Amino acid sequence: MQPAGENSLRRLCVYNTGFLTQARIKRILALAGWQVSIGRPSGDDWVGVWGNVPSAQRGVSVAEGRDAPVLRVEDAFLRSLRPGRVAQEPPLGLLLDQTGLHFDASRPSDLETLLILDPLDDAALLAQARTEMTRLRDLRLSKYSAYDPQLSLPEPGYVLVLDQVEGDASVLASVAGPDMARARFAEMLYYAQTEHPGARILIRTHPETSAGKRLGHYTPEQGQGRISFIDAELAPMDLLEGAIAVYTLSSQMGFEAILAGHKPRVFGTPFYAGWGLTEDEHQFIRRQRSLTRTQLFAGAMMKFPVWYDPYEDRLCDLGRVIDTLAATRRAWTEDRNGWVGHNIRQWKRPHMQALFGQHKPMRFCRNVPSDTPKLMSWGASEKGAPWRVEDGFLRSRGLGAELTPPLSLVLDDIGIYYDPSRPSRLEMLIRQSVSLPEYAQIRARRLIDRIVAAGVTKYAAGQEHAPLPDPEGRPVILVPGQVEDDASVILGSPELKSNAALLARVRDANADAMILYKPHPDVVAGLRPGSVETPERWADHIVPDHSMASLLEQVDAVWTMTSLTGFEALLRGVPVTTLGVPFYAGWGLTTDLCPIPDHRDQMVRLEQMVHAALIDYPRYYDPVTRQPCPVEVALDRLISGKTAQPSSLRLLAKAQGLLASYSWIWRR
Repeated sequence: MQPAGENSLRRLCVYNTGFLTQARIKRILALAGWQVSIGRPSGDDWVGVWGNVPSAQRGVSVAEGRDAPVLRVEDAFLRSLRPGRVAQEPPLGLLLDQTGLHFDASRPSDLETLLILDPLDDAALLAQARTEMTRLRDLRLSKYSAYDPQLSLPEPGYVLVLDQVEGDASVLASVAGPDMARARFAEMLYYAQTEHPGARILIRTHPETSAGKRLGHYTPEQGQGRISFIDAELAPMDLLEGAIAVYTLSSQMGFEAILAGHKPRVFGTPFYAGWGLTEDEHQFIRRQRSLTRTQLFAGAMMKFPVWYDPYEDRLCDLGRVIDTLAATRRAWTEDRNGWVGHNIRQWKRPHMQALFGQHKPMRFCRNVPSDTPKLMSWGASEKGAPWRVEDGFLRSRGLGAELTPPLSLVLDDIGIYYDPSRPSRLEMLIRQSVSLPEYAQIRARRLIDRIVAAGVTKYAAGQEHAPLPDPEGRPVILVPGQVEDDASVILGSPELKSNAALLARVRDANADAMILYKPHPDVVAGLRPGSVETPERWADHIVPDHSMASLLEQVDAVWTMTSLTGFEALLRGVPVTTLGVPFYAGWGLTTDLCPIPDHRDQMVRLEQMVHAALIDYPRYYDPVTRQPCPVEVALDRLISGKTAQPSSLRLLAKAQGLLASYSWIWRR
């Protein structure tokens, strides 16, 4: 979606300071064609109000007095991690309604009109809607998506009753005043008990009530007998999937209940009622159409909202918002209790703080506190550390040894990906990838295609098609050199430990091939050990200056110990032979000449491997917005060059490199 041009912006006169002080709201409105302004409306000006909050009446009164139309603005149905009153998080989308309010069925609204009149029969739209519905369920995303996955879920088989906050506009649009609202919620609880005798009743407390911001309609005294409250930070979708019935007045969770397969009992007038998908206490005279869940979702989540991409500062589709929320929710889930970093290099600390310390600052220490469950150390340096952290596989435009900050890091609480002697989280994800849904495999394939087209590798982007010498009919084999004290060589290559031994083995097995040897950039720069005296003994050509992406486009095969080049070759369809045990070996994608551990006993597809290694395993950081981001944004930054620059502390890198030869603390 493209932003409106400056000349086409309509003036939107506002009388609520939030429109002026909340930059995200003002920006989304501008991209949608509205210029927020103060003053009285005239000519073709509109008046903007926020929903039906008390302050909205000021704007409505001005509009009536000046005969100006009103634009009602609300948060979209996927908003943020937590409610706006609980945390100062800007929304990821807005609902813009020129005729009414989506939650007030006493008069038409733009959303209701869309659901009545739009055919909602486009095959591509409905297919995408089914995909996005599935993704929301699988990712456990909701309007407020913060939840604690470590909490225990209630035993399934309960009736779920959804409380809402006092004074909520959607509640007041359904009933005549606060007293009637309390009576209506009491009636709803009565029906839940009467219609499900003997069943447990769980009252789900609204997140703002749990946070002490606003009262709900139920009191602790009502939690007696088979009735209890659930106010823990549980994912709404998990609660819905454990329920046998759902009762609501007008909560958005009623809409999510429809997506979860329920037909909720509805006592108010929300936008999702009246279409044949709910059991309604009210009659909706204008809503005479029956919709499928997919049609309702397509209209309410894909066609009506205005969604915002914070990374590119533009309007976007629902899929980008889902990716954004998934990335930010993962960061919140993993980081909110704080991390302690043990023996982390000084130059790495600001970047790790940026990636892992946004919700609670990281602490760095030499002596590990005894009560530190959230302890991370670099790589395999601390065998006893609960979590190990390492560079991701799409890292930067520049070398780590040159102190180039990473765009991605991986966290592993099981092992570490380059140590095949024991399982790792990546290995677990690869094993689980055999049941990866189709939409996830499609995402992985798109990622592969973009990486290959743009010539992206771990440390570079862009292809330089420097021609190679004519092989004269011989097969061309690329041998990537490695850093010989790298932990992936020490731990993952039990038979070969040097680049010279690797070259000799490749030549011995491929006497008639043209062998290309590309020494590792860290070795060429003099930062790490691994140089080979007279590599011409085995290799036909030494190619230190050719980009890896360019070489992979021109060779017939790659032979390697454990280099990530093997994985990058697989992305490009190049056959790979491994003489060690890298993370991508042993899954049926490579020819493996080293014994493979018994715990790698499954065959996977390339898309499944890529999803595990590039989407599920790493955490990505956007250096432009300084926020967690999905892999696609990190790839955009690598391609565009909008990445952090190497540190000027190059001498420190060499000094630390000398110390590294004696301790894994400084490795990788």
